[in-house]
Amino acid sequence: MNVLNLLFTKDGLICQIAKNKSILEEKSYFVTEETPENLIEDRLDEILLKQRFEEIHVISALNHFTLMPEGFSEHDAGFELIAFNAPADKEKEELMLSVNKRFGVQFYYTFPKNFYKKIKELAVPVHFNFSGEKFLNSINNKNNKEIHINLYHNQCEFFAIDNRKVILYNNLDVNSEVDFLYFVMFTLSKIGFGINETNFYAYGETTENETFISELQKFVKNMKIVYDNVPNKNFILN
Repeated sequence: MNVLNLLFTKDGLICQIAKNKSILEEKSYFVTEETPENLIEDRLDEILLKQRFEEIHVISALNHFTLMPEGFSEHDAGFELIAFNAPADKEKEELMLSVNKRFGVQFYYTFPKNFYKKIKELAVPVHFNFSGEKFLNSINNKNNKEIHINLYHNQCEFFAIDNRKVILYNNLDVNSEVDFLYFVMFTLSKIGFGINETNFYAYGETTENETFISELQKFVKNMKIVYDNVPNKNFILN
């Protein structure tokens, strides 16, 4: 069975074509000052027309989201809640819901309507999810104060967990070591996590972001790289 995996980040698209458990192809596209304005949309069109897929899995790491307790049912308020964190446009964005029963939380997030329609028009089974939910589902919490950091290209996700309870989640741009360290240290001070009592875990593009990791290791005592992404493996925590 041919399966298409798509990961949308703030400035990129990563696609992976799999057949059964074998990865046939994996490509990444990132917007820069030199690339065309519609790079992601054009590449998505090419991917969707490339071949017939039996199933599509879409992960959004776009930072239009809000985190709520599981069971919150006022779905009409989703856009307004997201708007506290980032501008949300009802005309251009589709409101989505992703529930994590393991930790008892749910994410409202938005996904660009033009991308949503293109994918749905293929009339094959499509599974949408938010990267934060998928990341959270992979975390093995041991009743300690823990910080889990999932690194992307110029972006990271960040969970603070204490005694199997999500204290904080954020999804932010990462453009410099100074900004990254400031965010981590500021967050620790705000939530009352002592730096020596907190265990840090890093995932994802840790080699690409090696300087971020090495700078963080200068300040924290308990730091573990859970894994580093390598081509054709660990696509958004498979």
